[in-house]
Amino acid sequence: MAGKPKLHYFNARGRMESIRWLLAAAGVEFEEQFLKSPEDLEKLRNDGSLMFQQVPMVEIDGMKLSQTRAILNYIAAKHNLYGTDIKERALIDMYSEGIADLNEMTMRFPLYPPDQKDANMTKIRERTTNRYFPAFEKVLKSHGQHYLVGNRLSRADIHLVELIYYVEEIDPSLLANFPLLKALKTRISNLPPVKKFLQPGSQRKPPADPKASKATRELFKI
Repeated sequence: MAGKPKLHYFNARGRMESIRWLLAAAGVEFEEQFLKSPEDLEKLRNDGSLMFQQVPMVEIDGMKLSQTRAILNYIAAKHNLYGTDIKERALIDMYSEGIADLNEMTMRFPLYPPDQKDANMTKIRERTTNRYFPAFEKVLKSHGQHYLVGNRLSRADIHLVELIYYVEEIDPSLLANFPLLKALKTRISNLPPVKKFLQPGSQRKPPADPKASKATRELFKI
């Protein structure tokens, strides 16, 4: 019997958090090996565990997978969260890429210096309310189903709800005019494995702390 997936990353959200969300939503228990020093990272590099010399890396099913999208694709396919045919997978990929674009902006937001906060806040608000949330609201309205693709849960739904939580951390009002996205958030959040992941004490990580993040980047020279 295969052991639990082991996630190698810093004790932070970063590029591993979407992987944590997807595993949790699939009901998969996982272990985490946090990088606490440059020596920890160097050890992974030296023993050949990191194909491109960088994390995140996930040990799963006898493989050491790197590159976030490749990891997410594998988990989604394994746990039936990746559609039923090539057309559904194409839609899931398209939606997931759009979600990742906005997610990148929200992930970086806490790290901006004070003199750049307002400009980036304005940009996130504009992109959220004029580009990304309207697009997904339209998808849900167009087919009247509970999920984005094929009326069944997919990685796109999970990534979108993860993103909604991040956007609400920045400005809770941004979801106000999107009732179908509100309903999707509630629906996904009430799935038992997701509900468990959202509880205090889970492996879900808190928002980035700018000082801690800066210290980590300086320590690891990243």
